[in-house]
Amino acid sequence: MPELIAEDDLAAVSTLRASVMRLARRLRHQQVEHSLSSAEIQVLGRLERAGHATPTELARAEDVQPPSMTRIIAMLEDKGLVRREPHPQDRRQVVVTATEPAAQILAESRRMRDAWLAGLIEEVTEEEWAAVRAAVPVLERIASCAPRARR
Repeated sequence: MPELIAEDDLAAVSTLRASVMRLARRLRHQQVEHSLSSAEIQVLGRLERAGHATPTELARAEDVQPPSMTRIIAMLEDKGLVRREPHPQDRRQVVVTATEPAAQILAESRRMRDAWLAGLIEEVTEEEWAAVRAAVPVLERIASCAPRARR
């Protein structure tokens, strides 16, 4: 996109931002375990994708301070959703891994979210659904972009 964005493009960017945020907020409410914070869910999801990570790696990936990540991990451990084990190469560190109950919660929450979203999609026209389907790869690419440094 060019440096100078047209006024109607700025309006579209603003509407896209608001719509994505509203949809994300509504999707967050579609979960199995309501006692988990969004930060806890994010950490569990990251652990599920990565297999395991150190608290420092998790803090960096989630863009939080290490003491905050330590608290999140402790809460998840108290709920039986993660376990800490000694790091295989560096005994000063620990490796955090999601447990089977965490995997079950994540899988069921995904099923609930997909079903909820599918129900909404049933309400749109074929043409609207085709437009959304066509936009999915672009939205995925945008969501995967590395964030720019804060100014």
